[in-house]
Amino acid sequence: MKSNKEFVVIGLGRFGGSLCKELTSIGIEVLAIDKDAERVQEYNSVVSHSVELDAVDEQALIEIGIRNFDCVVVSIGEDIQASILITLILKEIGINQIWVKARDDYHQKVLEKIGADKIIHPERDMARRIAHHISSDKVTDYIELSKDFSIVEIIASSKIAGKTLSKLDAQDRYKCTIVAIKKSEDEISIIPSVDTRIDLNDILVMIGNNKALERFEDERI
Repeated sequence: MKSNKEFVVIGLGRFGGSLCKELTSIGIEVLAIDKDAERVQEYNSVVSHSVELDAVDEQALIEIGIRNFDCVVVSIGEDIQASILITLILKEIGINQIWVKARDDYHQKVLEKIGADKIIHPERDMARRIAHHISSDKVTDYIELSKDFSIVEIIASSKIAGKTLSKLDAQDRYKCTIVAIKKSEDEISIIPSVDTRIDLNDILVMIGNNKALERFEDERI
């Protein structure tokens, strides 16, 4: 499905390039920017538009109409100075949403102070997801929402198979909410009713406090 949103990705390294491909695949118009001509050429056939320029050049950004885009992602991870300077320029220009890839916690602190709207740690975030995958054979996916809250996908074991959501009582007993149940790839129940029956190997999509989710996993899975 084509989206009417338009994004800019500055920096076509491994993360920026992958992001361009994913955004394009879901119908989002992408302008890809890099100062390396070969990288720009590589993504010319992937995204809507690709431009070779140095993003620390404020006038060049203005001339390509960067103000007209919904969000700009700065995916320059190695050159911290350039990442910070570009973020400052984008704030000065008046970009509504600025997402920036951070290399480390120091980089993040600076980005926070200068007003980045969202800071991305792709390697760290992926490491956390993998850690949750390998620590439990029942957790199929994990997304951290904040320091204290997450979304997890948990495979229903024989301990809870056959129970209804009402009987499971995850909301009152564990302070976790089951927001969806995946019966199969094609059968997903969003915000299931309390009468919904859980079958063996159903995937429960749950949201809640991290400690509460861990307690649910320990006691019910």
